[in-house]
Amino acid sequence: MTEHTKIDHSMDNLDDTTSSTSGPTVLEKSKPRSEKMASNKVECNACPVLCQITDGRTGACDRWGNEDGNLVRIDPVILMRRLDDTGLATRHEPVAGDAPEGLVNARTRDVEANAVSDPNDLFVSGIGSGTTYPDYKPAPFIVSSKANDVDMVTVVTEGIFSYCSFKVKIDTDRYLGPEQSNIRFKGEIVGHVTTAEYGSQMLSLGGVHHLTGGSKKEGRMTCDMMMALGNKEAVELSIDGGAQLVVQAGKAPIVDGVEEKRMRVGCGSAAIGIFAKQWFGHTDEVVVVDDHITGVLSEHQAGRCLDIPPTGIKMKGRKSTPGRYFQVANPGNGWGGTDISDPLAIIEGFNPDVAWPGLRMLITSTTGEHAEYYELDEDLKPQRKPMPDALQKTVERIGENCEPSLASVLFLAGAGGSLRAGVTENPIWLTNSIKTSLVNVTCGGAPAYIWPGGGITVMVDVLRMPDNSFGYVPTPAIVAPIEFSMKLDDYTRLGGHADAVRSIQDVVEKDRHRIIEWHDENSPWPLGHKPMLA
Repeated sequence: MTEHTKIDHSMDNLDDTTSSTSGPTVLEKSKPRSEKMASNKVECNACPVLCQITDGRTGACDRWGNEDGNLVRIDPVILMRRLDDTGLATRHEPVAGDAPEGLVNARTRDVEANAVSDPNDLFVSGIGSGTTYPDYKPAPFIVSSKANDVDMVTVVTEGIFSYCSFKVKIDTDRYLGPEQSNIRFKGEIVGHVTTAEYGSQMLSLGGVHHLTGGSKKEGRMTCDMMMALGNKEAVELSIDGGAQLVVQAGKAPIVDGVEEKRMRVGCGSAAIGIFAKQWFGHTDEVVVVDDHITGVLSEHQAGRCLDIPPTGIKMKGRKSTPGRYFQVANPGNGWGGTDISDPLAIIEGFNPDVAWPGLRMLITSTTGEHAEYYELDEDLKPQRKPMPDALQKTVERIGENCEPSLASVLFLAGAGGSLRAGVTENPIWLTNSIKTSLVNVTCGGAPAYIWPGGGITVMVDVLRMPDNSFGYVPTPAIVAPIEFSMKLDDYTRLGGHADAVRSIQDVVEKDRHRIIEWHDENSPWPLGHKPMLA
C-alpha cells in the first residue's frame, strides 16, 4: 500500500515568501497569431476568442477596442467613494416593526474627481478594470490605500467565469412547475426548477453545462439571459409543464401574466398556530388551504390547546398529523397554491354524529387573498354567508403579515482558477488567506459569501452591486468584477506581485475612471473587513 501524498500549504515551511520569478521575459501581450493580420488591426487577448479589431472598432464583446492602434478597455474603471454616514440625510436607525425601506439598497451617483479630498476614501472596483487573461501577469489594478491608518492593498480584475450560475428565489405560493423541470429562454434550455423553500420556489439558471456543454445557440441564449439577469433587467422564462415567468432582481415576479403581491404568511399549519387565538370565539372551524400543508383548527394542536370542540369535518388528502393534511388538491394557481377555485372541493363532508346545523366555518388561503365564510344548514351542507367583521379583521391580519413577493437573484461562481495568479505567484496562498480571514472578497464592492470547502466559491446578491456590473465574452462566458482586499504586509507574505502595487492617488491621476458614490446600508465598506465565510 502506498502512502497518500502529503500536502502542506502553510507559508511557514517555505524559504522565501516573496515573488521570485526569474524565468522568461513576459510580453505585455502575445504576438499576433496571424502574420497576415492587417496593419490597422490589433489582436485582443483579453479572452480566448482573440478578436482582430480594426482601428476605431470594438471586439465581439463590445468591452475592448482598437484606439489608434492600442488595445483599450472601452469603459472606465469604476471607483467608489465611501459615504460618510452623517452625510446621509435619509439614513435613520431602524426600529422594531419597520418595514424594509426599499429592498434595492445600493444607491449610486456620479462624483466629480475634484470633489474627492482624500483618495483613501475611494475603493477600486473590478468593474471596467479589464483583465490580464490568461493571467500570466499581475492583475490590472493592484492598488494601495489606507483604511483606519492601516496600509491596505486591493487587487481587482474582471473575472471570466464559465463555472457560474444564478440562483433565483421566487416568493410565491403559486405552482411554477415540477421540480427538475427545464427552464427555457427564447426556446433554449437555460436552467431548471429546484426545491421549494418556505414560501418560495428556487430556480437554478445558467451553469457551465448550458454555457458550453450544449449547442452554440443554447450557449448564446444562456449567456444573454445571465448577463441580463445580473444587470437587473427583466427576463422572460418558461417552465416545461409549468408557468410563464418574468423575473427581475428586486421586483415582484410575474406569473402567467399576473404580478405577484404577497408571500404567504406560512403553511396552513403555521397559519393555524399563529392566528388560533384570534379566531377563538368567532367561529367553530377554520380551514387554511395550502398546497403543502392544509390546516384544520379543531383538529390542530393549537385548537386542542384552546379546547375547541371537534366539528366532524372530513377533509380530502392525506392526513399527516392531527389538523395537518397533505395533497388536498393538485398544485396550481388557485387557493393557497392549489388548483382549486371552490374551497369546498377539499371537504368531503361532516360527521352527522358530531357536526350541528349552524356550525360556523372560515376557509382562507395562506395569504388572505382568498377567504369565505360558511354556516351549515339543516342537512349539514355549508352555505356561504357574509363574512363577520371579526373574522374579516383576522383575514386582513393574515395579509398584513405577508411580506411583499420579490425575485431575488444571487450570482454564484468559482473564482478558484487562474485569476488567482494575477494576485500571487502561488495561488493556494490566496485561497488559504481567504479561509483564514486575512483577505476580504467582494464583487463590485458588494460582500461575497464564501462557500465552505475547497476553492473560492463566491455568492453575491446582484442588488448590492452597481448597475451593469456584468459583461460577457463570446466563448461564451460571463464577466464579473471581483476584488481581493488585505493588509499590505499580508499581501507581501502571500507572495503578491509587490512590484505592481500602485497608489490610489496614481490611479486617479493616470487612469481613465469614473467615480460613483456608493452606499448600501446592509454592506460594510470593503476595506478593513473580514470575508463573509460560511
